[in-house]
Amino acid sequence: MTIFLQTIGALNDETRLTILRFIDENGAVCVYDIESAFGMIQSRISRHLKILKEAGFLRVERKGRWAYYSIRSPLDKFRQDVLKEISYLDMDVPDFKR
Repeated sequence: MTIFLQTIGALNDETRLTILRFIDENGAVCVYDIESAFGMIQSRISRHLKILKEAGFLRVERKGRWAYYSIRSPLDKFRQDVLKEISYLDMDVPDFKR
């Protein structure tokens, strides 16, 4: 039940929903990519990513100094359905700035 509550809690924030959709649309991104696209400070982004990871949505792959976040795979049906529903939301997702 704890992971379910963490999942629901993670989804109770518009910024986290937008970050989740951003990652879902763009694939693996690092904190800097999100920082650039969202215009947010690194500590806030890291906090949101930690919550989404603990809720079972994200995986982290370290490459040297960089940590890349992507949608976890395989993803259970509940989280797949959540991502699908998020994709239908009318939200302003920033462009990916490489």
